[in-house]
Amino acid sequence: MQPRVIATGILGLGLLFAGGACRSQKPVATAPPVAADTPATSGVAPPAGKIAMTVTEEGFVPARVLAKKGQPITLSITRKTDHTCAREIVFEGQDGKTKLPLDQSVDVTYTPKASGELKFGCAMGMMVSGVLAVSE
Repeated sequence: MQPRVIATGILGLGLLFAGGACRSQKPVATAPPVAADTPATSGVAPPAGKIAMTVTEEGFVPARVLAKKGQPITLSITRKTDHTCAREIVFEGQDGKTKLPLDQSVDVTYTPKASGELKFGCAMGMMVSGVLAVSE
């Protein structure tokens, strides 16, 4: 039994150091997808195809967003913490990245060309990430 405890301790140290600059490696409960036409929690409906998103120590919130193939979606992103590597956003398979300054809202518009799940995240290999769930 004791070797298992020692192995777990070593593995735990490895995970602690593996996170590097990305501190939001904690397991996060999966939130339900947010549709682009879902009203905001403030009771004010956002413009069609626009989602308010924050970057916290937990990562991108919401981390899963519904989108439609061929229809532009705008993520209005506000980074609320300096304790994450998500200081820029990139979309999987796409060139370019957009800076996410602290406490400033930045609109990022993307038009999905195919249905399926498209990952987006930080510029450090998407260690902090989310998904656009794109339907037909």
